Amino acid sequence: MNKTPPFKVKVQPDSTVSLHFSLTLADGTPVDGTNDGEPMSLTLGDGTMLPAFEEVIIGLAAGEKQQVSLEPRDTFGFPDEDNKHWMDKAEFNRDIELEEGLLIEFSTPAGDHVPGIVLEIQPDKVLIDFNHPLAGHEVIFSVEVLEIDAG
Repeated sequence: MNKTPPFKVKVQPDSTVSLHFSLTLADGTPVDGTNDGEPMSLTLGDGTMLPAFEEVIIGLAAGEKQQVSLEPRDTFGFPDEDNKHWMDKAEFNRDIELEEGLLIEFSTPAGDHVPGIVLEIQPDKVLIDFNHPLAGHEVIFSVEVLEIDAG
C-alpha cells in the first residue's frame, strides 16, 4: 500500500496566521517582538506587516521558524533630510519635558500618528526628525509560525 505523507498547510499570500516574531538591530539590540507575550495574528496583505517581512513567512508551515537579515531598502528605508523639520517650541505641550533623543508621537491633519525624534532644542524652536526611527538600519527578523488558518 502506497501512503503519501500528510499535506502540510503552508503560508500563502492571503493566509491568516498566528506567529511569534522578534525584530532586532544587527548588533542584537531588541526593537520589537511578541516572544515574551501573546502571539500576533494577522492576514498577509492587510498592511499589518511590511511586505519584506511577509515574504519571509510565505511558504512556512506551522511550527517552522525563519530568521533573515534585511537591508534598509527592504524595510524602513533610508533617512531623508527633508523629513527633519523645525517646529515652534510653543506648539509642544508644556507637560512634555523636551530633551534630545525623546520620541514623540504626532498627529497629522489626516489623523495618522507619526513618530518624531527630538534632535535639537533652541530657545524658541525644536528640530524634529520624522524619519522612521529604524530608517537606515539593517534589521534581523525572526519568526515562528504557530498556526495557519486554511480558510
